[in-house]
Amino acid sequence: MPATAAVPARALLLLAILTLLWGTNWPLFALAVAEVSVWTFRAIAVPASGLAMLLVARMRGMPLAVPRRDWPRLVAAAVTYLVTWNIFTTYAAVMIPSGQSAILSYTMPLWAALLARIFLGEALTPRLLAALALGAGAVGLLMVPGLKAYAQAPAGFALGLAAGLGWAIGTLIIKRHVWSTPVLVLTGWQMLVTAVPIVGGAVVLGDHQWFMPSWQSIVVIAYITFVPMTIGNYCWFLIVGLLPANVAGLSAILVPVVAMISGAIIHREPLGLLQLAAMALCAGSMSLALFKPAAPAGGAR
Repeated sequence: MPATAAVPARALLLLAILTLLWGTNWPLFALAVAEVSVWTFRAIAVPASGLAMLLVARMRGMPLAVPRRDWPRLVAAAVTYLVTWNIFTTYAAVMIPSGQSAILSYTMPLWAALLARIFLGEALTPRLLAALALGAGAVGLLMVPGLKAYAQAPAGFALGLAAGLGWAIGTLIIKRHVWSTPVLVLTGWQMLVTAVPIVGGAVVLGDHQWFMPSWQSIVVIAYITFVPMTIGNYCWFLIVGLLPANVAGLSAILVPVVAMISGAIIHREPLGLLQLAAMALCAGSMSLALFKPAAPAGGAR
């Protein structure tokens, strides 16, 4: 779909679902790893999410086989996006406030627009450039309260940015290939590919403390596994198939807004005029990226 074309209604519905699921998920990371290590949490959640997707695909009668020629790209997309994302964002959310880690990771639209221009030849129209400028301004404003946290935990800052860059690269790998595999199956296999290094990392780097966590931790881990990770990632890959890479990236820019609100409610993280101004910029950026002004009556169509 050209960057100037109207956004399908289906994409808008998927974006609304994605924004809610991923935005409210960020403050839950710290709760998910309160009793278990990051590695243990991800070693449980990632393969369970992938298996759930493939089970649903099988129940819907979809073939689970992936053509051999598609496997190198599938693995590359999984490593650049999902492997880096699942580890980097969780550590970042523990090192710095969850809302701030979300903001750094959602520099992805800026990376995606730049990489899509270089590698996919997607045009940066004046409207998209304005959307990017508003998005960059929002990220800059939201980063201001976190400067002290970044100074105290520079690794958290670096991991958040690296997660956003990896997400952008993985998105472009998906966009550059024509897939014959259903999105649900493709996403499920990517999660299982991601599970291999993560489970291996858990064996080597996990806390190796075997115990039954509290029911509260079990509920949080189960929720993150089957709702934001499973449903959210499925929605994201559907969106990537419906929109150009640069527009898809900008379309997710409201997720940090929801993350900031959720962080304020759950962890009492700051939510003042600065954050409200950034939210307005995010809304403006998303509107420019997704909604075209109506053509004047009798004008060119």
